[in-house]
Amino acid sequence: MQNILSVSQLNFYVKSLLDNDMHLGSVFISGEISNLKDHYSSGHIYMSLKDEKSVISAVMFAGYARTLRFKPENGMKIIARGRVTLYEATGQYQLYIEDMQPDGAGSLAIAFEQLKNKLQSQGLFDASHKKKIPKFPKSIAVITSPTGAAIADIKNILFRRYPSIDVIVCPVLVQGENAPKQLTEMVNLVSRYKAADVIIIGRGGGSAKDLWAFNSEELAYAIYDCAVPVISAVGHETDFTICDFVSDLRAPTPSAAAELAVPDREELLQNLYAQKQYIDSLTDRKLTQLSKTLKILSTRINASSPLYKLNMFEKKLDLTSSKINALMQNKLREKSEKLTSLSSKLEALNPISVLSRGYSMATVSDKIVRSVNDVSNNDVITVHLKDGCVTATVTDVANNE
Repeated sequence: MQNILSVSQLNFYVKSLLDNDMHLGSVFISGEISNLKDHYSSGHIYMSLKDEKSVISAVMFAGYARTLRFKPENGMKIIARGRVTLYEATGQYQLYIEDMQPDGAGSLAIAFEQLKNKLQSQGLFDASHKKKIPKFPKSIAVITSPTGAAIADIKNILFRRYPSIDVIVCPVLVQGENAPKQLTEMVNLVSRYKAADVIIIGRGGGSAKDLWAFNSEELAYAIYDCAVPVISAVGHETDFTICDFVSDLRAPTPSAAAELAVPDREELLQNLYAQKQYIDSLTDRKLTQLSKTLKILSTRINASSPLYKLNMFEKKLDLTSSKINALMQNKLREKSEKLTSLSSKLEALNPISVLSRGYSMATVSDKIVRSVNDVSNNDVITVHLKDGCVTATVTDVANNE
């Protein structure tokens, strides 16, 4: 009589067969994901893999699921590596997945696009949330590897362009399993204490895997919530990470980030000199204009000022007085000359002058004798000479005829 097995015994036996089959211990299965159930509380992922004809149940436990670089979705074609076994409780054989990759596309590229779309839909990349980079920062926190070439390039450019800047080096891992956590914690630390005016976060170039730490979802949220403006400087100009999209400013390289973070001292000095010249020119022009305006106003004020009018009247009075004096002098000179002329003429007619030349004048009873008819015999006449008078009696009167 054959042995009668219980269901548990049968399932245990079949499970033992499957577990001990070296061909089923590590298999690669390609298929399309369906019936996906992501248990966020436990971290386990349950799904089915199917092709055109068949379906197999599959599970990926949390320890393996945490290593995934993309988020599985229904309808996604994958290649899974795992072992085939049987779940005794239900008697259902399953594929226990240890690793899986998207079929036809890299897992990193898939994960990048998935996270990018998720954060973009949440508004983490919106320009309205970007903080302005200060024009004249006093201090800059550089979150990067302390031994990489990036920190040396950044410091050289910062000190060359803006020697007064205070550079705070925040050493972290920039690749590897622990890098995302360190990057996130350092951003939160600088933000919490506002330890700098600007943050530069980044590293030099590398493969997509090397730069993957900067695609961390936790780092993206930390940068978005950071109280300090963040400049992302990851890799080369052609490299893009989630850090680039969420940061307040993206620089194509670490060196470019240093140039964007601080102004150039030489350019500032040249600009200040140009501004000084411009201000001096404006000042001179303004002073000239104000001087002209002042003169015009002064002239207008003086023209309406009583003192100005008094001065004008005084000038007019002086001018009139001068003219009157000149006219008077001219008149006096004319009169003097005329008087001199008349005096000369009068002097010529003066009897005294005539007498002085040897002539005499006779008078009778104080009347001048002009004719023989004015006297008679025995008249007493007075003869006037230049130095006196002679009294005589007329004894004879003779007519010239």
